[in-house]
Amino acid sequence: MSLKKLEPLLSDKLTQLQQQSICKGNEKVITGMKAAVGGFGPRYFLEGYGDRAFLRMNSNSYLGLAMHPLVIKSETEAAEKFGVGPGAVRFISGTYRPHIELEQKLAEFHGRESAMLFSSAYTTMTGVLPQFISEDTLIVSDALNHNCIINAIRLSHPVCKEIYAHADLNALDNILQAYKGRVKRVCLVTDGIFSMRGDYAHLGNINACCKRHEAAYEQGIIRIVDDSHGVGAFGQTGRGTEEYTQGKADILIATLGKAFGVNGGYVVSSTVAIDYLRETSPFYIYSNPITPAEAAAACAALDLVSSAEGLDLLGKLRAFSVRLRVGLEQQGFETLQGEHPIVPLLIRNTEKTSALVAHLLANNILVTGLNYPVVPQGEQEIRLQVSAEHTEKDLDYLLATLASFKQ
Repeated sequence: MSLKKLEPLLSDKLTQLQQQSICKGNEKVITGMKAAVGGFGPRYFLEGYGDRAFLRMNSNSYLGLAMHPLVIKSETEAAEKFGVGPGAVRFISGTYRPHIELEQKLAEFHGRESAMLFSSAYTTMTGVLPQFISEDTLIVSDALNHNCIINAIRLSHPVCKEIYAHADLNALDNILQAYKGRVKRVCLVTDGIFSMRGDYAHLGNINACCKRHEAAYEQGIIRIVDDSHGVGAFGQTGRGTEEYTQGKADILIATLGKAFGVNGGYVVSSTVAIDYLRETSPFYIYSNPITPAEAAAACAALDLVSSAEGLDLLGKLRAFSVRLRVGLEQQGFETLQGEHPIVPLLIRNTEKTSALVAHLLANNILVTGLNYPVVPQGEQEIRLQVSAEHTEKDLDYLLATLASFKQ
């Protein structure tokens, strides 16, 4: 018994990934943090880079709550009271009071009857979607949906699958028209905010399209939305794409690990749907939950987002997102309009994208470059992500560094 016969094949696969420029390579290791000073936001130290301190423009911590004193205090106190791990899956002995309190808060936050926690948003999607798919179900999915949706569909085994061009409601309408009388149920799944571009699904329009066709399907059209990049970072009060578009999902999935600054994923829906998932989803039944301390920290983060301080952070985030887009356009860069803190810098060339990422790193700025074949040819970009912990000086420094590359 050994890996000797297999390892050459694995090495060949790694070489292929490197040749395709999609091998991620060694991860950068954060070793410490430098507090905000002199009008600049926090900086981060990396292993192997000495005393250089980096501006992080590739973090999902949109509101900066991971370092908020109240969030840290809540997690610390809960860890001292309950320990650092749950010790079991939920149905055995791993359910703690903070888990229940957090689920109640999440349901209230989203105006739903019930909520259910998972270990991550990725496992939430892969644990939820297959439970609503039968042998008479059509899955309909946006072409730019996240990898978690793609893999959840692979686990689902629907009778049919259709992919519509990104945000193309005419294509969606045509699909729903074409399958009348052929399937009993439709499951439409989409991201709320699309993670590579920062644009959003027009949920209100999607719902109107589904409503026109739903009577033709015996078991209806179920709308499942993953708004992990939207909740806590988008909409006037941080309720995400639903709030911004005035459209509601039947089943909403999101994360605690981005704007809320903690860890874990969750789903909100009707009481019946959530009760059903507790009894059927293997990713919930057979996997440990987030720790009680993480749940307590997430409760504190939810309270903050709903407070006056949270509204101020959201307002700052919107203003800075617009400020960065305007600054990019003034320098002649291409981006997409919007208020979301994902600000794509469209380069549309692999070599130039890689060179610009290297230039920013040399100037102590961390960004994420997306090259072909990770994105289609001609769609190469740098994904910039704004955080409420950034300052005007941070954005000015980023824009000045970009300007120096153009020259």
